[in-house]
Amino acid sequence: MKPAVLLAVAGSLLVVGLSGCSSAESGEPVAATGSSSEGTSTQEFIPSRSHPDPTDQIDGVLKVYYPTAEHVLDTQKVAYTHEPPLGGRHDSVWATCTGVVYPAAIRTENAVHSLEHGAVWVTYNPDDLDADQISELEQRVDGLNYMLMSPYPGLDEPISLQSWGHQLKVSDADDPRIDQFITATRQNTQPGVYDENPSATGYPEPGATCATVPGRFDPTDPPPFDPGPGTVPER
Repeated sequence: MKPAVLLAVAGSLLVVGLSGCSSAESGEPVAATGSSSEGTSTQEFIPSRSHPDPTDQIDGVLKVYYPTAEHVLDTQKVAYTHEPPLGGRHDSVWATCTGVVYPAAIRTENAVHSLEHGAVWVTYNPDDLDADQISELEQRVDGLNYMLMSPYPGLDEPISLQSWGHQLKVSDADDPRIDQFITATRQNTQPGVYDENPSATGYPEPGATCATVPGRFDPTDPPPFDPGPGTVPER
């Protein structure tokens, strides 16, 4: 087994293996909200045994099967196939994803590790959205566990949402598919999501934490975004 260290977080002990990534989180699937920004219920997008991947009902979702991925050094940059990425190799330390809204772009490899833990990463092109639309996105993320948000310079659409193996790009913060996607993918522990591996759950590490790794990742001063080309293969 890989080594783990005991970390005191918010007055409780979390077992966090920087390679194994285990914790006491329940990993139960949850709905992001009861309704979308346009008032349409998102209840039908909650994953279930009979309907393990509700993104099949959401127009425009890209789905790619990624098995549990290897880690890279904090000095390495991965050549991801998709931008923003929705899986693949990543840093050994995840970006804090306890509902953190990052004001500046963060290192991609840390954010991808958060996806492996069941988080949804909301990204946006800061050149395409006004303050009101950014605020609408923030309201979906701020303080909600297994969520994080950051600008993503050069994004080819105004908004892109990523979970492990899933991506949705939209042009407007009012798009009801945003809430549908969050409900369908955040902490989806149901098996049967991927045809390539029917036994795999919606993300590789059910129960893994989104809490800050003290001394390894500072959400107030995270590793910065690197716009340069990657050199390490995605898989």
